[in-house]
Amino acid sequence: MTTSPGTAPAPGAQADSGSTVTSMIESSAERLFGGNVDAAMHAAVAGGEWPARLWTLAVDSGFACALARDEHGGTGANWADAWPILRALGYWQVPLPLAETMIATMLLSMAGVAPPEGAITLVEEAGAGGLALDGPAQQPALRGRASRVSWARHCRWALVSMRAPHAGTLLLVDLQQGGSVRTAAGANLADEPSDEVAFDGARCSARVDNPLPGLDEPLRHLGALTRSAMIAGALDSTLAQSVGYANQRIQFGRPIGRFQAIQHALAVLAAEAAAARMAAIVAAGSAPSIATGDGASAAFDIAVAKLRCSEAATRAAPIAHQVHGAIGFTREHPLHRATCRLWAWRAEYGSDTQWAERLGSAAISAGPEGFWPAVTQRGFDGA
Repeated sequence: MTTSPGTAPAPGAQADSGSTVTSMIESSAERLFGGNVDAAMHAAVAGGEWPARLWTLAVDSGFACALARDEHGGTGANWADAWPILRALGYWQVPLPLAETMIATMLLSMAGVAPPEGAITLVEEAGAGGLALDGPAQQPALRGRASRVSWARHCRWALVSMRAPHAGTLLLVDLQQGGSVRTAAGANLADEPSDEVAFDGARCSARVDNPLPGLDEPLRHLGALTRSAMIAGALDSTLAQSVGYANQRIQFGRPIGRFQAIQHALAVLAAEAAAARMAAIVAAGSAPSIATGDGASAAFDIAVAKLRCSEAATRAAPIAHQVHGAIGFTREHPLHRATCRLWAWRAEYGSDTQWAERLGSAAISAGPEGFWPAVTQRGFDGA
């Protein structure tokens, strides 16, 4: 395991299915992202540029609409099929809102709306004083502010999920409406765009009901699913870089990877990466798609995956930096691109604390007699 991002295929990339389709998607993602994402691109994106060529390549590869229906330009893939794409986004730290666009195109397609061209960001679970709707039900206008919206300044569209009194409503909003939509640039810990968007009577291009009644917060759950897979990929990248560095760095006449303390640290890092990967794969296997229903049983798996992957990110990143020493913190070294995303992504679409509280409340509600059956059947009611 001496690979590093941008040089060779990543270990353990393929999901459980072992299918030919999954292998083809995996190979395509590795060629596309491994051959085009580099330090110069990350620096340009951090400086405010949009990687237009990389986005075009991702769209031409069919990734953006992979989960949509055939008639909407997709293949009707499920999340297990898409797992290699999501994992590759994390492994190569791909600077694109591709996961958000995949979620939006799937939900719109399931609701019978042809997804628009261009990148789509997500405004998850707004309302509760943050956003409000005016006007007729089928042509409402959106008002209010949304914060920490990923890639908003570079996206043409946003899919907005509303809370009470409009719970279950999804809105497709054109972000290029002049004064009706204003975007203020921001960034997360990894220097990825995380913007504030103000809506002032913005017209909604489409209004649909949530096509996944089994998930009452579809953007939060599916966003957590994609972030879990991306964290798993970034952890694999962090592990590969740490093992490679430990085998190459000579101290006291031998590679530091031969010292027992370093071996122990790498073993802990490998265990965290493996646990995160398995949790994310299980969630991808049960997540709802066009082919697999409304996802009533997926909420528990997604909550577990996001919690476990976030915990792994918290534990693994310090180990990787301890193995690398000071060099891992420098902008020239690729390690910080992975670890900064681990820290950023664990807080998006629900923090580990929020998902832990949700699982804990569901377990308490199940009571002592319901706890074990719920665990073995992978599902607390209300999780």
